[in-house]
Amino acid sequence: MTRPVRVAIVGAGPAGIYAADALLKSEAAQEPGVSIDLFERMPAPFGLIRYGVAPDHPRIKGIVQALHQVLDKPQLRLFGNVDYPNDIDLDDLRSFYDAVIFSTGADADRALDIPGSALDGSHGAADFVSWYDGHPDVARTWPLEAEKVAVLGVGNVALDVARILAKTADELLPTEIPANVYEGLKANKALEVHVFGRRGPAQAKFSPMELRELDHSPNIEVIVNPEDIEYDAGSIETRRSNKQANMVASTLENWAIRDVGDRPHKLFLHFFESPVEILGEDGRVVGLRTERTELDGTGNVKGTGDFTDWDVQSVYRAVGYYSQELPKLPFDVVSGTVPHAAGRVVDGGEHMPSVYVTGWIKRGPIGLIGHTKGDANETVACLLEDQAEGRLPAPVRPEPEAVTAFLEERSVRYTTREGWYRLDAHERALGEEQGRERIKVVEREGMLDASEPRS
Repeated sequence: MTRPVRVAIVGAGPAGIYAADALLKSEAAQEPGVSIDLFERMPAPFGLIRYGVAPDHPRIKGIVQALHQVLDKPQLRLFGNVDYPNDIDLDDLRSFYDAVIFSTGADADRALDIPGSALDGSHGAADFVSWYDGHPDVARTWPLEAEKVAVLGVGNVALDVARILAKTADELLPTEIPANVYEGLKANKALEVHVFGRRGPAQAKFSPMELRELDHSPNIEVIVNPEDIEYDAGSIETRRSNKQANMVASTLENWAIRDVGDRPHKLFLHFFESPVEILGEDGRVVGLRTERTELDGTGNVKGTGDFTDWDVQSVYRAVGYYSQELPKLPFDVVSGTVPHAAGRVVDGGEHMPSVYVTGWIKRGPIGLIGHTKGDANETVACLLEDQAEGRLPAPVRPEPEAVTAFLEERSVRYTTREGWYRLDAHERALGEEQGRERIKVVEREGMLDASEPRS
């Protein structure tokens, strides 16, 4: 091949940028070279970090600095505010590129199949996260009238939701939260937040650092029932073989034996309580019913037939994320992923030529952000092997300017890498006025306007 290998990456979050980095570090980047275009439906890049990480986690948001180093490479272009498939679809992409990598992530809530899930006051955690992270496509207000709230799930998303609900708005003011989120949280009436897990402390999926952060707030009293500290042979083996699980269990043990303090907001961590029904009256949440569980010796649990009704007025379902189906690609509705073999998309048992996946759309929404590097390396290795073996169909319009002409013909108001830096500077200037690092722009039109060159 006498020209660079042309690759489109759909999704400019960490997974997509890690895939670009792997391509740029490959031998192909030297000869014949690579040319990469990142397509992102948001006007700004960074996906999960911008719209999925809680605003009071600046350490995780700091990953953006490393992603910028990739985004700045001259072989890479960013096309923001471009929606797949409405602005550009798979056939279009194949006509411009040798290969297409989908890294669209997972931003919907996995369904919780219990009665009452559709009641008013029953919320998906992903929707709440999108609201407090200033996603442009969600409502600007959020109902926060409940004084007692339940959060279902024992992963880091559940902790994020519980922590944001239990903190005061002023605690979050130094972060990048937009004005509408600050005003919404100021009106939050929650005094008790109850987090429920159906298994025990050894099976909780919290990260140790995220768990300990709950106790750092001067307004949150974390409470663990000593009766919930229980282990069987399977749990003991989990603690012995998994350092993080052992640290989480040790933290919970220490909290269970200490005296309860007088901080104004109470955050209860309940274990061995399996949600079986969200209770309602007149279409609204009035409670949560759980069944007490017990360990079965293997680390799993079984029901005891002992039920408890909890007085809560709102329920947040944090039982996992789910990917959106991508038109013209196969989709496994159970796992919420695109079927693949080491990143090569598989349809009906056959590889789809030139089409690949990486990140959560590939393996499901599990693991930390950095774990997607391994996904990206595997996928890119397959892509480059296919390129070397001549298995990639040649695009009919490989010249880079063909893509920009296509988008302009369709009147797509796309943003660029330079546009992102203008938006970034604008948000930082908004924050500087109030002594904050940044204030995030929420409205899509506002993001687009700030991204455009100033006359």
